[in-house]
Amino acid sequence: MNDNGKAETKTGASSLPYAPAVTRNLAELLWTEYPGHHHQALSKAIVTPDLNGSKFFDHRISCYEPGAYVESHVHKVQEQIYHVLSGEGVLITDGERRVVRGNDVAFIPPGVVHELHCTGTDTLVFLVITTPPTDE
Repeated sequence: MNDNGKAETKTGASSLPYAPAVTRNLAELLWTEYPGHHHQALSKAIVTPDLNGSKFFDHRISCYEPGAYVESHVHKVQEQIYHVLSGEGVLITDGERRVVRGNDVAFIPPGVVHELHCTGTDTLVFLVITTPPTDE
């Protein structure tokens, strides 16, 4: 770190300015039901360009109550990872149905039509990691 608070490269030159490092507890963040999400399909935005200045990631935790779902959709350029922590659901990718539960990880490339339903009797809890943060 130089005297101006900017990171330095090995040669001592300052790098591009980045947002500062951030640590938060999930309890500080509000649950939101985003457009296209239904029946208590809630998410907390954890790392996003708006919240933290992230340039490459959108990271969320989601909790879907039984019967909740995100409707069928597709991303033009975004890649997504769904990392299921607990509960059960059905992930549909390009028409193929697959049961997902704790410790399952799904990678969804751009252009793949997908939707996720909580079909179990408990809350489906999963992480969503998306890059780039916008689909433009």
